[in-house]
Amino acid sequence: MNTLAPLPGPFSLTSRLATDPEQHALFCEDATLNSWLAAERALAQAQADAGVLSRAEAVAIRDVAQLHRIDREELWRTARTVGYPILGLVRQISRQLPPGPDGRVHYGATTQDIMDTGLALQMVRSLAALERRIAELGDVLADRVTEHASTVMAARTHGQQAVPTTFGATLATLLAQFTRHRQRLAQAAPRIGMISLSGAGGTAAAFGPHAAAVRSGMARLLGLRDTATPWHVARDGVAEFGWLCSLLTATCARLARNIVDLSRTEIAEVFEPYSDHRGASSTMPQKVNPITSESIIGLSGTAGALTSALLRAQEAGHERAAGEWHTEWRVLPELAVTAGAALTETIALLRGLRVDARRMRTNLDSDGGLVMAESHMITLAGPVGRERAHGLVHEAATRTRTTGTHLTQTLRDVLTEHHLDTLLPGLHSQPENYLGQAHQTAEATIRLWRAQTASLPEAPTPLDRLVTASGHVCPVDDGA
Repeated sequence: MNTLAPLPGPFSLTSRLATDPEQHALFCEDATLNSWLAAERALAQAQADAGVLSRAEAVAIRDVAQLHRIDREELWRTARTVGYPILGLVRQISRQLPPGPDGRVHYGATTQDIMDTGLALQMVRSLAALERRIAELGDVLADRVTEHASTVMAARTHGQQAVPTTFGATLATLLAQFTRHRQRLAQAAPRIGMISLSGAGGTAAAFGPHAAAVRSGMARLLGLRDTATPWHVARDGVAEFGWLCSLLTATCARLARNIVDLSRTEIAEVFEPYSDHRGASSTMPQKVNPITSESIIGLSGTAGALTSALLRAQEAGHERAAGEWHTEWRVLPELAVTAGAALTETIALLRGLRVDARRMRTNLDSDGGLVMAESHMITLAGPVGRERAHGLVHEAATRTRTTGTHLTQTLRDVLTEHHLDTLLPGLHSQPENYLGQAHQTAEATIRLWRAQTASLPEAPTPLDRLVTASGHVCPVDDGA
């Protein structure tokens, strides 16, 4: 077996069942190599603009620093020897150049400058793709909130019925989260998409007096933010990207968890999309398992575990990591794909969501009307005080559970025994009369979603077209 040949990753059943081709493409081998080559092309061009290189040298480097000019087998063989890939990449580019330009490739830069700049290019494109997916998900979710703004159901706390609410109000809390996530992505993009060009020890000494001009020029060419402060070991921006991916996945899992619970046979209020044999069992013909929700929950568990590794990367000391950096190489691509897959699966889940409004209403009466206990307590609190009202309704609730009667009847009996039967006409007995701000919550959340403007720009220039003769230059995002 040729141990130097690039090996595919281990088989992943999760990736076979739920993935995001767009995120996968952004972090695949081609994309990663293209991000490094784009950084080298931009460096040469920025140095030519600053007078460090000639125009002819920059053009020569640009024309050779292309993916099809790279021998990958040699590249990875060299990378295994060196520990990093950029030395081999630079040598391949250099030897394809004529004398003169061959000695001007990667001039003054260090390996991590190129790799971190390439990573920044990948992350900003990943954020843009995730934002587009959030926008699609939010629109579908907003439609479900509108559809079920008046669909009465039981709010549940600690897994038990609490007070009446609407399914739309419940979904609105998720829509609000995705609204905030969309804003977070827009706010984080400038912190994540930063140029890295600080040289071996973070001083940029090898760039001489042109250091600032070359760095800002390179940032402009790549559409990244300029920064005078090196971030070789300051990995908070990278960690923020990972946490954003994890947050998105966790919010998807919150919806999925609720679907699993609400689709239980004993509850049977909400179900996943249905098709023949979807969620089937190999031995129980009746089963329709919530397979999409289960997949999303699994993705979230994976994302949380992966993200914790990024905390270790924060420990990198002095001016260069000694192994901490390596954790990012495996974790970040997985996080991006996991987040994209969770969003994609959640969109499909919401589009085909099946809701049994009649069952929701029936379940409100399944516990002898105890879901109205707070309503009764608040009504009685006015004339008798909150503490006494709480005691009266608690006594009635206990009797309801003991006797199997309805709360309305047992409370009537309790009030009569306490000579308070004159208060009976003021009690609400229907859940529809005790919804509080549920309708307003749904409406306000939808308005906020529809009105938001915090979104990322259109998909940035493809990596292989950055700083090329035919490609255009991305505008610099100044974070405003």
